[in-house]
Amino acid sequence: MFIITLQGMGKEGAYAVRDEVDENVLYLFIDKDDALRYATMLEAEEDFPPMAITEVEDRQVIATCEQTNSKYSIITPDELVIPPEIEPDDPVQENKVEKPPEHG
Repeated sequence: MFIITLQGMGKEGAYAVRDEVDENVLYLFIDKDDALRYATMLEAEEDFPPMAITEVEDRQVIATCEQTNSKYSIITPDELVIPPEIEPDDPVQENKVEKPPEHG
């Protein structure tokens, strides 16, 4: 599986989305190309930092999420996820949320 991270930060800089109850959800991509597409869309936003794709051991990252009571969502090749749209003059950008697929 693959996660999106801040470039140069490795697994410590994992990118997560906020769900409808304002909790972080880590996206675990099965397909590296899907992770790359999502990261490219993130970077297309103005002032978004460079991202990297990091391969992770699926059982290990899922176990870590479950032990720390962190949410995660496995993104299969059949699913299309798109970053939330951030409008340039939106004063509440940090409240933009994305409904992740239901998984873990």
